[in-house]
Amino acid sequence: MLDALTIAVAVTALALAAWCGLAAYRDQPTKDWHFIGMAVVLLLALAQLVVGIVQLSRGERPEKGMAIFIAYLLGAFLAVPAAGFLSLSERTRWGSVTVAAGAVVLAVLEVRLYDIWGN
Repeated sequence: MLDALTIAVAVTALALAAWCGLAAYRDQPTKDWHFIGMAVVLLLALAQLVVGIVQLSRGERPEKGMAIFIAYLLGAFLAVPAAGFLSLSERTRWGSVTVAAGAVVLAVLEVRLYDIWGN
């Protein structure tokens, strides 16, 4: 895995979590700007998914098992979109809390992906 990409995904996910956490603190639902932030994080996670698949197809293998690596890679890709869809159904501050929690989950998944790959 590319260390810089993993760090970029984790940092942007934490920034999104802080931003949505601030919105929840201010008693605001997710707004269009939050969804643009989610799209940026999603694009980085998509890039990581593509890089991971390319590395696996080139014969590189994660240190702790391919099945768990693929599961975490897919989970990392789907964490923020799932939280975003849930926030659409909850148009209160709890929608912002949901996105903040999903972004924190993504950051934790990034740390775990880094560990599974063997860095």
